Amino acid sequence: MRESALERRLVREVKDIGGEAPKWVSPGNRGVPDRIVLLPNGQTIYVEMKAPGKHLSPLQERWKRKLLKMGHRHYKIDSNEDIDRFIQEVMPK
Repeated sequence: MRESALERRLVREVKDIGGEAPKWVSPGNRGVPDRIVLLPNGQTIYVEMKAPGKHLSPLQERWKRKLLKMGHRHYKIDSNEDIDRFIQEVMPK
């Protein structure tokens, strides 16, 4: 499965649980996660989409560490199973 197909599915699944998953583009800040997932009750989660089996680049790893250190949630998603797990973990209760 291609990264773009996984990304479309993630956006659709997030909308189904009442959220939004806009593309994040931050000029001058290479390596930022692909999507910011905004969920009810003020949840904000950063998601890096990758093609199946692909790893984070060094810049993406650095952003992941920064975000986690600041108390944010960060996910790398590269499969349908990752999307299913993500939705289960973040779904509003």
